[in-house]
Amino acid sequence: MTDGPASSPPANPYLVLGAAIVLPASGHVMLGVPVRGLQFLFFMVILGWVTTKLAPADAGFIGRHAGGFLIYALSILDAYRIARIRHAIWVHKARPGGDSAEGNAPSNI
Repeated sequence: MTDGPASSPPANPYLVLGAAIVLPASGHVMLGVPVRGLQFLFFMVILGWVTTKLAPADAGFIGRHAGGFLIYALSILDAYRIARIRHAIWVHKARPGGDSAEGNAPSNI
């Protein structure tokens, strides 16, 4: 991602959110951090398997795979957070007259 107002806008945070909900790790791939998405997928599978082994026999599907669903929810939030921060930074830098490190602010502030 290049700096400056002429740089292309980052991915829409809501589009990233929708992709992350539909397919785990796809939001991270859209953001250009596929390794982070694969890490979430790995821990989703591992914790889903662990909770399957630890859950009582009469637990439902969600209860048996609760660890995997927890990591799935965290990956959705993480992808949206990254997209939201990148979008806010882009909007701030693209704003004319916006305060930034390159502005005319005194160095003692």
